[in-house]
Amino acid sequence: MTYAKAGVDIDKESLAIRALAEQLKATLALRRGRAGESLLGVGHFAALVKLDERRALALSADGVGTKILVARAMEKYDTIGIDLVAMNANDIICVGAEPLVLLDYLAVEDPDPGITAEIAKGLAKGAELAGISIPGGELATLPEMVRGFDLAGLIIGMVEMERIVTGEKVAPGDVVVGLESSGIHSNGLTLARKVILEHYGIDDEIFPGRKAGEELLEPTKIYVREVLRCLEEVDVHGLANITGGGLANLTRITRHGYYLDALPEPPRIFKLVQELGRVPEQEMYRTFNMGVGFCIVVSEEQGERVVEICRRFGTRARVIGRVVEGENVVRIAGKSFTLRY
Repeated sequence: MTYAKAGVDIDKESLAIRALAEQLKATLALRRGRAGESLLGVGHFAALVKLDERRALALSADGVGTKILVARAMEKYDTIGIDLVAMNANDIICVGAEPLVLLDYLAVEDPDPGITAEIAKGLAKGAELAGISIPGGELATLPEMVRGFDLAGLIIGMVEMERIVTGEKVAPGDVVVGLESSGIHSNGLTLARKVILEHYGIDDEIFPGRKAGEELLEPTKIYVREVLRCLEEVDVHGLANITGGGLANLTRITRHGYYLDALPEPPRIFKLVQELGRVPEQEMYRTFNMGVGFCIVVSEEQGERVVEICRRFGTRARVIGRVVEGENVVRIAGKSFTLRY
């Protein structure tokens, strides 16, 4: 089994994104020299636009994806709102911005107040964890377009110009600190769901005291508090949210390459997916976070300080590797493959 066979072709998705970006590139000039001017172009984790001479707005939009299908199968909707906040907030902190406000977009086949109330519980919990407000959004009833519902959102943050993190300071010899994930998060769910549910029912135990659906629904970890504290206390060179594409997301912030030789043991859910689906190891690493949900790149001298800051917030972290001379790839110790975004 591969991600493409499960229905998500990462390579084709990249081509589609490039086609979109090519057509929209000309719009970047429309606000040049004024508020709204793009400061990063296309391809970073978040868009960054000039607000005034001192500050910039950061924006990101994302959805929950096929995790919604697991929620529907379990009739449990009170955690996917956490995922929505996480998928957006974890992107926006990658430019050094503090997330402020999220607007949600809920498209439904048929409005169900009971389900929307449960979704809102997760949104409220996610907002608390990320330190943001959710002052509004949109509910659209689209019976001819939507089966069940879909959940997406837009987040806005702010950063002072002098504190923007783009990755330009990343240099060979820097270390990469990997922050633990809470599991699959909301990337690769199409592959994981199909593999697991081919062998187990949604309510079957796959680990002692842990049902298949519970494992697949585990909320995405939100890294806002520990990352913002690192930005206050440490000279951060680069930040990467490990989402679709796995650890190859590191190559989005620098032309240099990475050598990762101290990755943690992948959590048991990834081992189970690989075993049941006979998924090639390279496919696992280019699809899933494999236990590392976020990365912070700093000088070698400050690596352990970042680890300690994360520990204060209850997040396990470790130095997982280093930046190497310009290869634009991620090499993993002992593996016969490299990763590209």
